[in-house]
Amino acid sequence: MSVSIPARRRAPAPPAPPAKRVQFDRPVTPWLFVLPQLVVVAVFFYWPSVQAVQSSFYLEDPFGFGASFVGLDNYRDTLAAPEYRMIAAFTAFFAAVVTALALGLGLLFAVKADKVIRGASAYKTALISVYAIAPPVVGLVGMMMFDMHIGPFTELAALFGWQMQVGIDYWDTVVALVTVAVWKQIPYNFIFFLSGLQSVPTAVREAALIDTRSGWARFRDVTAPLLAPTAFFLLIINITYALFDTFGIIDVMVKDKPANNPITLVYKVYLDGFKGNDIGGSAAQSVILMAVVAALTVAQFRFLERRVHYG
Repeated sequence: MSVSIPARRRAPAPPAPPAKRVQFDRPVTPWLFVLPQLVVVAVFFYWPSVQAVQSSFYLEDPFGFGASFVGLDNYRDTLAAPEYRMIAAFTAFFAAVVTALALGLGLLFAVKADKVIRGASAYKTALISVYAIAPPVVGLVGMMMFDMHIGPFTELAALFGWQMQVGIDYWDTVVALVTVAVWKQIPYNFIFFLSGLQSVPTAVREAALIDTRSGWARFRDVTAPLLAPTAFFLLIINITYALFDTFGIIDVMVKDKPANNPITLVYKVYLDGFKGNDIGGSAAQSVILMAVVAALTVAQFRFLERRVHYG
């Protein structure tokens, strides 16, 4: 006669302790922590924005002696000017080209750096160090590189029969501006793309390597979807950079040059407001630019973010 021994039951796991919530003695304490940031945002963003909207409805004296209400005349004059439409078209072209090249080259260098075994630190340092240079200094470097007499890029172009005249010829200046702006932004994209590549789990890489031998197929089907959140973030940052942060580069490279040079909308706001003393017109231009950027950002989050999978 056999006697069956009942199986020993495992004791249930103890429940996880509840997450601790930060408690403050007074309700006003958390507001005191965020107050400095709120003050900075209000003083340097909201207040100037309100002032710009208000000034856009007035024809102001450049010396501050008075202002006349003109309603929407500043907006009508701005949008009806052929020069403004031409500059707006160039700004869209400039932002698209700079964003595409900066993102593409930043991703390419990040992929190559992710595979480097020897000299990886020197390779990364050489790429990242450019980001520490201020935009006006980058513009000054660009002027020297594209100088008509001693610029190495000008001499290189001359070997192929291209006589570059940056500051005189419109499209030569476009090429120089795009090149310098892309060079400045590549390190920023490189840092984020490299971080995204190095965060891909090793198990996922090994499984992709077993599944296919094609490096392009692995990148397209495995790596690219995992980099989608990083790429979406960088897309917004790069468009903002091309529209606004290239001001210092453009100012240095086209200042004191003939008047047919390409400029962006943000630089036209500066020219009309600070050099042309058209306060109301430049304020209307800044409001239009702010509305366009806000609409573009909303459209990106509404349509492009749907294709981005976080996980």
